[in-house]
Formats: sequence, C-alpha cells, structure tokens
Amino acid sequence: MRGEVASALNARRLVLKVGSALLVDAEGTLRAAWLAGLARDIAELKARGGEVVVVTSGAVALGWRVLGLPRRPVRLEEKQAAAAAGQIRLARAWEEALGREGLAAAQVLITLDDTENRRRYLNARATMGTLLRLGAVPVVNENDTVATSEIRFGDNDRLSARVAVMLEAETLVLLSDVDGLYSADPRRDPDARHLPLVDEITPEIRAMAGGSLSAVGTGGMASKLVAAEIATGAGCTVVLALGTVDRPVRALRDGARCTLFTAATTPRRARKDWIAGALAPSGSLWLDAGAVAALRRGSSLLPAGVTRIEGRFEKGDAVLLLAPDGRPVAKGLVAYDAADAERLLGAKTSEIEARLGWRGRDELVHRDDLVLL
Repeated sequence: MRGEVASALNARRLVLKVGSALLVDAEGTLRAAWLAGLARDIAELKARGGEVVVVTSGAVALGWRVLGLPRRPVRLEEKQAAAAAGQIRLARAWEEALGREGLAAAQVLITLDDTENRRRYLNARATMGTLLRLGAVPVVNENDTVATSEIRFGDNDRLSARVAVMLEAETLVLLSDVDGLYSADPRRDPDARHLPLVDEITPEIRAMAGGSLSAVGTGGMASKLVAAEIATGAGCTVVLALGTVDRPVRALRDGARCTLFTAATTPRRARKDWIAGALAPSGSLWLDAGAVAALRRGSSLLPAGVTRIEGRFEKGDAVLLLAPDGRPVAKGLVAYDAADAERLLGAKTSEIEARLGWRGRDELVHRDDLVLL
C-alpha cells in the first residue's frame, strides 16, 4: 500500500481538497501553523514535478464571526454574507502561506453550473490549465456568495471531484478528520475495521458511510464516497487521509494510514471514451487530406485544414470530423461556435485575429479533445 500511495502522490496533476474543520477552529480562527505546513507539502509536490490544485473550504467558517453573527449561519442569505466576508480572508491566508514557499496562488470561484454548462466548463478548464502551465497553484472554492440552494454543491468534496475530472487529474487527495474509510464510525464503534484499499464502491461500501461530526465542516463520509465514485469513474485515483496532523502529505509519504480508491482506467482514456460514446455530434467539419493525415499522426485540427462546416453548434459541442469522401475520421469538442468556425475556414493561425476581430485558440479541435474513429 505504501508504494501505491507514493505513486499516487507522484502524479503529474494532483487535486488536494481541504475542509473547513482543518483550516478553521471552532472559534472561527485560522489554523495558520497547520496551513503553513501544508504549503510546504505543496511546495514539495511541485518540486517533484507535479502540478497541484487546491480545493478549499473555509470562507463561511472564517466569515461569520467577522460579521458579528452569534453562531454559524443556517439561512442561505446569512451563509452567503459570511462567505463574502470570509472569502477575502481565506484567499489572503492561502496567498501568504504559499507565497512564503515561493508559490503564486490564484483564486478560482466556481459553482455547479460552471461544470454543467459546456461553454463555462471549457472556460474554467482552460483558465486553470493556463494557471498550472504558468506555475501557479489554483485555489478553488465554491462561489457561495452567488450560488443558490438549488445549484450549489453543498460541500467541497464533490466540488473537488468535479475539478479533478475537469482537469484530468491523476490523483485526488481528500484530507479529512479521519484516516480513511471504516466499516462503521470509529468514534462510535470500537470494533470498526479500517479499509486500506477499495477497488469498487459497492452498496456495501456506501452503507459504511456516516454523517459529518465536525462543528465546522458540512461534508461527511457519504459525500467523500460520492466524490470518490465521481473521480475514480473518470480515471482518477482517490486518497482519503487524516488531515489534522502537521504536514499531512508528508505523513502519507511516510506511511500514514489512509484509504486508497483505485481507478480502473486513466483520466485521458476516460475522457476519450466519453467523447466517443456519450456525446451526440451537433455538426460536422469537412477536412482536406492533409488535415486527415495530421489527425492520424496525433495532431490537433487547425482551421487551415477545414473545407466546409455543417450544422449549428456552440463552443464545446461535439462535432464529427469528416474526410474529403465524407467518411467519419474523428469526433471532438470544437473550440468555436459554427458562425466563427465558418469565418476561419482555411485560415492560417496567424490570420485568426484578423478574421474574428479577437484572438482565439489556434486549434478548432485540440488533440486532447478528440478521438479517432
């Protein structure tokens, strides 16, 4: 198990979820020393060549006392007000902790709707991908100040899983107040058995989950299992580990107990399968012979290789890529809507800005967003 956990921590791209109860004590005070240790862990992960995304809770927990509320808010509008006050403090805490390690923090606020709407999903994915390429650490939180009870995630466990899927992360680490999954709640049942490895989340596994016992956090084991199921289904390994210790990631490397949820595939393969089988095409792009040959060599589709556009599609929709004889060659997610794609027919990448009046992506369909048929 130690080797499998170490391998998971050496992922090319890793998402680290941090709950409110780890960052903020019951009095609403930031655990600054603990956060400083976690920032050192993140710096070590990056020094090993990995990219790290943080999904953090804590805005409401930091903000309610600032506003003079007598207790943690229950009403939605008070939660949103507390989040507005606390988000500034939460962002500053991450900026300072990561800054001491020479790392740039970048705040990203999203809602469930951002992961359901294709255009906004692609924009969020592109933004965070760019931040990672530039060496920054995206610090993601649910946008509690504008989310409503109908569209909000409800806890950041599931948000972290959606982010991991969005970014094709290889590993998701859920830092919790327990050191993994047990057959029953270990704080109530002394005979509860720890499960170091879960290959499949079955109904029996789900039955082991209980609620949150934290006075600060809103998630529980059930939400962590939902997150694990989302992430592993998309090819992402999940590590559920104790976060209350100093330097929790280093503790995992040193053999700390945890639960490892394995993935049956890889993030890229899962994404390709989803594009190939789950999405109905909204249109077609007809290609010249050179573009077809380039796709088969593993290249992206550039505007210069497209001869005709069919269908009414939006940015992020699935389209078929057709050879000159009409034979389907590939399916992929298009980076422009149909009207803009029409303007780019046959264009060199240097001509994109002149044709559109703004600078878009070089590729009509990026190779990461297409699958050969």
